[in-house]
Amino acid sequence: MKKMPKLALIAIAAAASLGAHAQDYPAKDKTVTLVVPFTAGGPTDRVARDLAEALRKPLGVTVVVDNTAGAGSSIGAARVARATPDGYTLLLNHIGMSTMPALYRKLSFSVPNDFEYLGMVNDVPMTLIARPNIPANNMKELTGWIAQNKGKINLGNAGLGAASHLCGLMFQNAMQVEMTTVPYKGTAPAITDLIGGQIDLLCDQTTNTTSQIEGKKVKAFAVTTSKLTTPALKDLPTLAESGLKNFEVTIWHGLYAPKGTPAAIVTKINDALKLALKDPEFIKKQEGLGAVVVTDKRIEPAEHKKFVQAEIDKWGAVIKAAGTYAD
Repeated sequence: MKKMPKLALIAIAAAASLGAHAQDYPAKDKTVTLVVPFTAGGPTDRVARDLAEALRKPLGVTVVVDNTAGAGSSIGAARVARATPDGYTLLLNHIGMSTMPALYRKLSFSVPNDFEYLGMVNDVPMTLIARPNIPANNMKELTGWIAQNKGKINLGNAGLGAASHLCGLMFQNAMQVEMTTVPYKGTAPAITDLIGGQIDLLCDQTTNTTSQIEGKKVKAFAVTTSKLTTPALKDLPTLAESGLKNFEVTIWHGLYAPKGTPAAIVTKINDALKLALKDPEFIKKQEGLGAVVVTDKRIEPAEHKKFVQAEIDKWGAVIKAAGTYAD
């Protein structure tokens, strides 16, 4: 009988070990680490901490948030892609999962191939806002002002690859007007300068802009999606309604595990996620952020992956057209 190669034996032993662990996952003496590829205190971190608490209940173990920030979320994502596929290291990421393949031409991992997709968590609308003294009060007037000031408009964003950067790229494409983009190290300084009149426009998610809109510190003109979740946005038109056909930008969050995580563990985490997304306290907290908890078929792993692939195709075209890369 031919002797089996040593590496094959090791692989079989490892698979058997993971299969055994899958039966009693999660072990009561262990914790699940939820990696967030952004700094603490930001919008994705807030979603993660709410989700960690909601997942703790159905999983029956502590879920700890670990911030591994940098390089447009690619550092944290790479960490999870390399982690042991045993269900104890997970990733919560936003739209960055779909933009990294185009923004970073030399990624150390493959978004479509190096993760198990566990289900979508929420959708967050974005808003187009402007400095408070801009001489326009609605989208029609703003469109006219933009046409009259070509070459003079400053469009802020929270940094290369940030949601505000991506929305800004799409807005310029839709308006067919090139603006001077001003990158900041985060949303907070960008909004501060917008309020102060140092920049003209900013497109960012409701988790960052709603309080500024409600406080009338900025002028709000439109939302990038039809899903309105806060009173401050109820009177705003969508950009599509304002003439920018097919303009739809939503900041979504999804849950991932390393590739090779046993199917039984993937199922257990997905089952726990479905229960977490029905948790009244979690739903209330997400509504407070202006987010919409996912209730459609994207909660299923296969549909989650299908959705992200469509987003990769969509944003890849926008990024390549702009010729802006992070490496």
